[in-house]
Amino acid sequence: MRNINSLREDFSQNSQLPIRIVSPGFGHLPQAEAEKYGVTQRLPYYFFLFILDGHSRRSVDLEKFDIGKHELLFFLPHQVQQFPVAAHGKDYYKLGFYEECLSRLPRQYRFLLNPLNQQKISFAPDAAIRLQAIFEILQNLLRTTDTDPELILAHLNSLLTEINTAYFANDKKPADDRLAKFIAFKMFVEDNLINHPSIREIAEELTVSTDSLYQIVKHYSGLSPKEFITNRLILEARRRLYHGELSSVKELAFELGFNDPDYFSRLFKKVTGKTVAGFFQDLS
Repeated sequence: MRNINSLREDFSQNSQLPIRIVSPGFGHLPQAEAEKYGVTQRLPYYFFLFILDGHSRRSVDLEKFDIGKHELLFFLPHQVQQFPVAAHGKDYYKLGFYEECLSRLPRQYRFLLNPLNQQKISFAPDAAIRLQAIFEILQNLLRTTDTDPELILAHLNSLLTEINTAYFANDKKPADDRLAKFIAFKMFVEDNLINHPSIREIAEELTVSTDSLYQIVKHYSGLSPKEFITNRLILEARRRLYHGELSSVKELAFELGFNDPDYFSRLFKKVTGKTVAGFFQDLS
C-alpha cells in the first residue's frame, strides 16, 4: 500500500491545497505511476465521479453502482473503492480532495455524511450544465500549481453546494430538526464506534427520547439504531479484512471493541451470511 504522505505529494495539482481533477484529456497520472495504486483502494480523501456521457461501474464498500449520463458517485474517506479495469465513460470529471480543503470552506455540506444512504446522485439537465461549468472552471484553475487557493475554494464551495442541493432534492420530507438529529446520530456513532454506546446513551447525548431516536433513524436509514450501529461495525470489519490490516479474528474483534471474539464471529455471520474465514477466503 502506498505511503499516505507520498500519495498526497503525488496527488495535488496546487501548491497550497491537496486537490486534484481529472478528465479525459487532463490530469491523468502516467500509467506506470497509476498502476502502483492498484484497482482496489482505500484512499484518505473525498472522491467524486461525474459522468457527462457514457457510463461507468464502480464498487463502494463492495456494493456495485452503475453510473450514467448526468449522474455523480461520491466516495468518502476510507471507504473501499474498486475502480474499473476497462475505460469508463466517454466524457467525465473526477475530483479528489482532502479534509483540509473542507476545513477552509465557509459552510458544512450535509450530504457528505450521506444521511439518506445514497452515494449516487442524479442531476436535472439545468443542474448538470451548471455542475459541468464549475468542473471546467476548477480544471482551468488547476492547470497551474500556483493558482490562488481562494479561487479554487470559492468554486469548490459552489460545486459542493450544487451537489448538496441535488442530494436532498428527492427527500420529500421537510429538512427539519429530525434530519439534523440523524446527522448528529451518525456523527456520534462514527466518533464512538468501537466504544459500543448504548441506545439510551446516544438518546441522552442528542436530547431525544429512545422512541424518537428509533423513529428518526428508521426513517432515514430503514434500520433501528441498534441495527445501524451493528451494520456499521461489521462494515468496518469488512473494510479491514479487505485490506488485510489485521491478522486474526481475535485481533479484529478486539480492535473493534468486542471483548468476546466468538460473539463477534456470530454477529459477523448474522450480518454478512458468511463466517469471517469464509469472507476472507472469498476475497483471496
